[in-house]
Amino acid sequence: MAIERTLSIIKPDATRRNLTGKINAKFEDAGLRIVAQKRIHLSPAQAGQFYAVHKERPFYGELVEFMASEPVVVQVLEGENAIAKNREVMGATNPANADAGTIRKEFALSVGENSVHGSDAAETAKEEIAFFFSGLELVG
Repeated sequence: MAIERTLSIIKPDATRRNLTGKINAKFEDAGLRIVAQKRIHLSPAQAGQFYAVHKERPFYGELVEFMASEPVVVQVLEGENAIAKNREVMGATNPANADAGTIRKEFALSVGENSVHGSDAAETAKEEIAFFFSGLELVG
């Protein structure tokens, strides 16, 4: 099994409700290690740049507005098959379809306010990590 790194974002709906510790515990309980983490407040321009891949989708404007609405916690998770493991721990995008015990099943408020973001592939993870962190900040 490959040791990987993936980006995770604890979104505004979760930071507003002070769920960072509970969400981090779920990652750590699943065997993922937090090797970088910081709390930031994205500007609309930064959120738009990060989610530019969705620019043509109908939810883009709402997503950018939401992600810039309040602080987020960006972090790098490391572990065996970290990308797939993170996505498993997060659960389905729609909390109604998420498995019991997943972050989204337990904490998400809706499809849009679904508490967490995670990279979907190795190349995406590399790009997303570089968007928020320099190599010096990755201390695993």
